[in-house]
Amino acid sequence: MPRELEPSLNEKAFLGQALKEGLRLDGRGFDDYRPITLTLGDEYGVADVRLGNTRVLTKATAEVTVPFSDRPFDGIFNIITELSPMASPSFEAGRPNETEVLLSRLLEKTLRRSGALDTESLCLSAGQKCWSVRVDVHVMAHDGNLVDASCLAVVAALRHFRKPETSIEAGVLTVYTPAEREPVPLSWLHSPFCITFSYFSSSGSGDKGATGEDEHTADISLLDATLLEEQARVGSCTISLNRHGEISQIAKLGGTPVEAVSILKCTQIALVKAREFSTIVDKALADDAANRDKGGLIAELSAENAR
Repeated sequence: MPRELEPSLNEKAFLGQALKEGLRLDGRGFDDYRPITLTLGDEYGVADVRLGNTRVLTKATAEVTVPFSDRPFDGIFNIITELSPMASPSFEAGRPNETEVLLSRLLEKTLRRSGALDTESLCLSAGQKCWSVRVDVHVMAHDGNLVDASCLAVVAALRHFRKPETSIEAGVLTVYTPAEREPVPLSWLHSPFCITFSYFSSSGSGDKGATGEDEHTADISLLDATLLEEQARVGSCTISLNRHGEISQIAKLGGTPVEAVSILKCTQIALVKAREFSTIVDKALADDAANRDKGGLIAELSAENAR
């Protein structure tokens, strides 16, 4: 399996020295994100997120299916990730690597297990018919911090998505087209976002000593690491929470030990960033709704009244 091109020792040393002096190579502060652009598609359920040079495209779809036998009153919700060779030479089609596995698990814990989507509202007929909602995550360009960009794109796609209106009469399910009845949004309870911190050690590289334990603790934390910073970091932590401060999960996946006080500080920063993400999504949805009203149903009704 091809591997990502590792930075040279000189690049790592230069990056480490810059961080010790309080500098990042792109001039950002330690708690700053790269420019974020969220674009919603003409079709409901499509979201395109650009985070610096990282780009993630998501598409939400729904179909009527049979619910799981052990959950007859719930619908089905799945997130499918795809990391293609177009995004990075280290990705292979059909062969998930460690990056894709971690991305899938973090999105699973953040969005599915947190109950952000009310799956009971997807049930059409107990034990017989339900909606199966699926979100496909396509990584178009990889320059670090795929988790945060993907989570933002999935939340935006689900909130933007509209499923067809349905009705049941005498046990017969009718699914209406958009021309017959206006599609309806999903029952969305809250919007959790992933905020990922990368850790670096100012006193050493975090190598293991003779006892097998890390000799140093990570005392420098960065938000929104680029690919180079991810390759040089000694640990990472992803905090998933919504704008109200409700934490869905904290994932510290190995690496150099981090002081508990540092994690607490990171949660405070994560709350601020989650509120900023929520504002970005709210604004994009409001702009999209306004644009659709100008050239959509309201425009058609106005034209009919004028005639």
